[in-house]
Amino acid sequence: MNFTNPLVYGVPLFLGLILLELTYSKSTGFKELYHWKDLGASLFMGVGSAILGPLIKVTVTIIIFTGVYEFFNPEIDGVRQNIFGWKSFGYAWYVWLLCQFLDDFTYYWFHRQNHMIRLLWAAHIVHHSSDNFNLGTAVRNGWFTLLYKPLFYMWLPAIGFPPEMVIVCLGIEALWQFQLHSVYIPKLGFLDKFMNTHTMHQVHHAKNVEYMDKNHGGFLNIFDRMFGTFKELDDDTEIEYGVTKPPSSYNPWTILTHEYQDIWKDVKKSKNWYHKFMYIFGPPGWSHDGSTMTVKEMQKKLKLSR
Repeated sequence: MNFTNPLVYGVPLFLGLILLELTYSKSTGFKELYHWKDLGASLFMGVGSAILGPLIKVTVTIIIFTGVYEFFNPEIDGVRQNIFGWKSFGYAWYVWLLCQFLDDFTYYWFHRQNHMIRLLWAAHIVHHSSDNFNLGTAVRNGWFTLLYKPLFYMWLPAIGFPPEMVIVCLGIEALWQFQLHSVYIPKLGFLDKFMNTHTMHQVHHAKNVEYMDKNHGGFLNIFDRMFGTFKELDDDTEIEYGVTKPPSSYNPWTILTHEYQDIWKDVKKSKNWYHKFMYIFGPPGWSHDGSTMTVKEMQKKLKLSR
């Protein structure tokens, strides 16, 4: 059974909504919501992702998911049987819901590791590098993320979900993530109890120390609540968006690679191989000499100072 990735329809929708929000912001006195150079850089990133995405889907995602699915779910007498002993999943509505739920669980850990492992952060920082929070920022995605993201989701076809179902669920997740990048949607009451909403994603994009590395969820916030990374927006706190060490220019190549360059500089600081390893695979901000701090260290220091 073949399905179309929802992102095929999402691209023109994204552009239309960005134009709508841009026009609305400029005509209602909220002119600082968008900056032209920043928007241009974000759109360049988005176009690059739109071009590279289908290529990666064909050459990496489909090959990996299909290969894993075929290996773990061999066809025996016309029936897919998982090697762990159960019948592979079909396309019933409840299977779709389960797949989307497990996709969200996987997204949480994929997203969280992008903030915990510096090599992955070097790819993900592109999305956080703007000091503006708008629908343009939503398409400002690092291209290198596309190379390793499928590896986090391989377990889904391995346990019996058809590859095309996983890809569709990934597309639905991306559609939800796009529209979260808006300051015009207030707190949503009851939905805030279990959904990842716009104000929660504002927290995620903030560089305020108390907000950093919070709210990694996709559709849901229940995994953030379960694993200690949930943070509500404080109405009395003025949000500052972006990262503590932003790229030095709007040049797309600088935005894409500046953190990799910083990693290389840090690796050369010490001859100790453990230090070199930590500068690559440790948390962002880790340093062997205390010259920089991780988010946890900064938050601990902030807590002690209050």
